[in-house]
Amino acid sequence: MAMVKIHPEPQNAILFAGSSIFHFWTSLAADMAPLPVVNQAFPGARMESVLRAAEKLIFPYQPKIIVYYCGSNDINDGAGVPDLARGFEVFVEAVRKKLPAARIFFVSVNKAPQKKDKWDLIDAANDRIREWCDKTEALGFIDINPPFSDEDRPRTDLFLEDGLHFRPEAYAAVARIIRPVLTAAWTQAARGE
Repeated sequence: MAMVKIHPEPQNAILFAGSSIFHFWTSLAADMAPLPVVNQAFPGARMESVLRAAEKLIFPYQPKIIVYYCGSNDINDGAGVPDLARGFEVFVEAVRKKLPAARIFFVSVNKAPQKKDKWDLIDAANDRIREWCDKTEALGFIDINPPFSDEDRPRTDLFLEDGLHFRPEAYAAVARIIRPVLTAAWTQAARGE
C-alpha cells in the first residue's frame, strides 16, 4: 500500500542538506518562516554520503537554493583542507548537472569545543571554500562561527554536553545569520536573477 504524505515537502524551495547540525535543527521551519524550507540532513553525514544520497534526498525536490553543512564528521575521520574543499567541489559539480539554476550556500564548518585542537584546520578549510565561493557564480559562503567563540575561546554554553551539537540558543544565533542571506537570495530567485 502506498503511503501518501498529508503535508508533502515543497518543491522549488530552500533545501538544507548535510549532517546532524542541520538534522537536529527542529525549529528550522519556524526560524526561517515564511521562507519555504525542506530539511534533508542526516546524522553522521560526510561529504561523500551526502553526495551519494543526493539522488533521493535532494534532486527530487528541485530546490532553488541548497544550504549545505558538512565536513565536521570528515574532519573527525582525518580529512584535511584539500579533502574538504574537493568534497564540496564534487557536490557542486553533481548539483550543477541536475539543477543548473540552483544557488548553493556552504555554511562554515563550526568551531565546536570538541574540535578545539582542529580549529586551525577548520579555519583554513573554511577560508579556502569561501575563496572558491566568492569567485564562482551561484555559490555563497555563510560564516556561522562568530557567535560561538569569545576572544578565541569556545562559548561552551551554546553547545550540548558533547561539545559538538547545538543548544536552542545556538540555533537562534545561527538563524539570525542565515535567514537574512536566504531571504535576499530567495527574493532574487523569485525575480529570476
